[in-house]
Amino acid sequence: MTTDLKGRSFLTLADFTAEEITAVLEAAAELKRERAAGMRRETHVGKTLALLFQKPSLRTRVSFDVAMHELGGDALYLGPEEVGVGKRESIADVATVLSRYVHGVAARVFGHEIVESLVEYGTVPVINGLSDLLHPCQVLADLMTVHERFGKFEGLTLVYVGDGNNVANSLMLGGAVVGLNVTVVTPAGFEPPAEIISRARKLARRSGAKVAATNDLSAANGADVLYTDVWASMGQEDVAARKKEAFRGFTVDAEMLAAAAPHAIVLHCLPAHYGEEITEDVARGPQSAIWDEAENRLHAQKALLAMLL
Repeated sequence: MTTDLKGRSFLTLADFTAEEITAVLEAAAELKRERAAGMRRETHVGKTLALLFQKPSLRTRVSFDVAMHELGGDALYLGPEEVGVGKRESIADVATVLSRYVHGVAARVFGHEIVESLVEYGTVPVINGLSDLLHPCQVLADLMTVHERFGKFEGLTLVYVGDGNNVANSLMLGGAVVGLNVTVVTPAGFEPPAEIISRARKLARRSGAKVAATNDLSAANGADVLYTDVWASMGQEDVAARKKEAFRGFTVDAEMLAAAAPHAIVLHCLPAHYGEEITEDVARGPQSAIWDEAENRLHAQKALLAMLL
C-alpha cells in the first residue's frame, strides 16, 4: 500500500488515476489473501465509519460494516429515519457534525449532489456507496473480479446490457481509466447521460480503451464479460412496468452467453430479478462470477478504508 490516498474522498472512479486504482486493487487482493489465511490487519482501532444511508442495502451495508470491524474499527449505521438528510437537517449541517464525530462517511443516497455536499462541508473522507448517478464501489469490486479472472484489463471487452444507470455510468468511467473496453447496450431512450459518455471517452484516450453506447444487442457478441443490472433501480418502481416492456429481449440468457467469447464471465451487481434482466441458470451457471463479485465488495472497500482513513 505505497500509494498515498490518505484523506482523499472517493466519489467517482474518474477522480483516481489508473495507478491509484491499481494500488487499491492490489491492496484488496492482499487483504483477501490475508483474510483467507485467518489474518487481520487492525490498523483502524479507535476509528469510526458513519454509514449514512437513504436507501436500504444488503451488500453495501454488510461489506462496509464487516470491513471496518476487521480493520479494528467501528461502523455506525444511520438510516433515513434517524437523520433525514436534507429534510430534518441540512446536508451542510450533517456533514459538519459528522466530521466532529467520525473518521469517515460512506453514503448511500439518491441525489449525487448529496455526496458532493458531504465533501464540500465536511472535513473527513467521504465514500460514495451509491448515488443515482454513480456506483463506484460496485465497479471497484467488478474491476477486481475481472482482473482475478483474466489477470489484465487491456484487450478485454465488457458489455453491459440493460438500463443506462449508475452502474453503467461507473463501468464506463472505471473501464476508461484502467484500459478496459466497455460497451453499454440499452433500448432506445435508456442510454447513459451524454456527459458521462463524453467524459469516459476523454479518459479512454489516455488509456487506449474503447467506450461505446449502442442500442444494438449484437454488440454483446464476442464479449469477454457480460454484465447486467435490474431494469428499474430502487426508487423507480413507478416506471417498472413500462421498462419491462421496453427491455423485452435485453435478458442475459443462455443464448446471449453462447454468442459471447467461450471464456466469457457473467457479472451482476445484485439484487437480481430472475427472468427479467438475467436468467437464473446463467446467474448460477459455470460462467458466472457473480458471487465472487459480491464477495469482492468486502475486499475492495476494505482496501479503500485502509488507504483513505
